[in-house]
Amino acid sequence: TWWSRRFIEVLESFGMGGRLQRGKNYARSGQVLNLTLSTSVVVGLVQGSRPEPYRARIGVKALSAEQWDQVERALAGQALYAAKLLAGEMPEDVEQIFAGLGLELFPTTMRELTMDCSCPDWEIPCKHLAATCYLLAETFDADPFQILAWRGRSRDELLDRLRELRGT
Repeated sequence: TWWSRRFIEVLESFGMGGRLQRGKNYARSGQVLNLTLSTSVVVGLVQGSRPEPYRARIGVKALSAEQWDQVERALAGQALYAAKLLAGEMPEDVEQIFAGLGLELFPTTMRELTMDCSCPDWEIPCKHLAATCYLLAETFDADPFQILAWRGRSRDELLDRLRELRGT
């Protein structure tokens, strides 16, 4: 879907193309045993050539409380956005709300991401990190609200705040 394509496009714009392809193969063959997403960090357990799986972490800076307040007010102020979100749908152009506030939903530079893996490969991203990126993209497909959770706002927190701001 749009969410995963956008995330992969962002990563490819950082010059990760070749590494991402190797990671995609790992992801497709089921090498990612577990993926957990919390505010600012995603951790993947990826089976490599050694018996013990590697731990791949991808971090992004969460938006501050003040930034989320701006986003929530902007979303609540747009009836169409608020209605879609409250109905459980993520508007495809939600990035425009962030951009209008001078914020980014997806990272725009590699410096905005922190990546590390317990494998011996010194290259960033290694194939384990790249596989984790692909599974993260699929997570965004399954539930686009996870993009917001990664940036620091859970679905329930966002929807409660929108209801509060809209007086519903």
